[in-house]
Amino acid sequence: MTGTTTGRRERKKAQTRQALTDAAVRLFTEHGFDSVGVREVAEAADVSLSTLFKHFPSKEALVFDLDEDIESALVAAVRDRAPGQSVLYALRDHMVHTRTAVRSDDPTFVLVESTPALRDYARLMWSRHEKTLAATLAEATGLAPEDPAVAGLARFALEAPSIARASEDPARTMRDVFTLLEHGWATTPLAREEDRPGRDG
Repeated sequence: MTGTTTGRRERKKAQTRQALTDAAVRLFTEHGFDSVGVREVAEAADVSLSTLFKHFPSKEALVFDLDEDIESALVAAVRDRAPGQSVLYALRDHMVHTRTAVRSDDPTFVLVESTPALRDYARLMWSRHEKTLAATLAEATGLAPEDPAVAGLARFALEAPSIARASEDPARTMRDVFTLLEHGWATTPLAREEDRPGRDG
């Protein structure tokens, strides 16, 4: 009985969060982020202002409902990877499966990109994810979190979606970026062209 009650409570919580996020994105898109207050969002979602703040600590956070889930999934991708799978391949597969569906014309993406406060919040959010991912990679590899290999992989892995999103084939582009991370610039056609005799070195 307790499990049923807990499950129902969690579903209700998720529904409330989704209603708040949907209302926020709709109102911010229609009227502008700066022109809409959190009280208006709460009213549109039919919840109290105190309930809104129980779920979201700030106005900006309303747009990033999956923040904690994204970070947890990044950590799990590394920690729970298949036996023998490298951390780079684990991250590549995770990013292909989770970060290539959002396109540059997605309403929430457009809202974030067109709103300075939301862009700043997103940068801070991804910076936090980067630090968490670097710590997880360090744990998995035995390297220090500040080691360039660990810090670099965390940084570039989280930047890859912005490159993939702008392409015609995001999944393929994501894989290409990780191939570059794996093998380096020396394996690219341009690098081989640069190495031909007669080229300035």
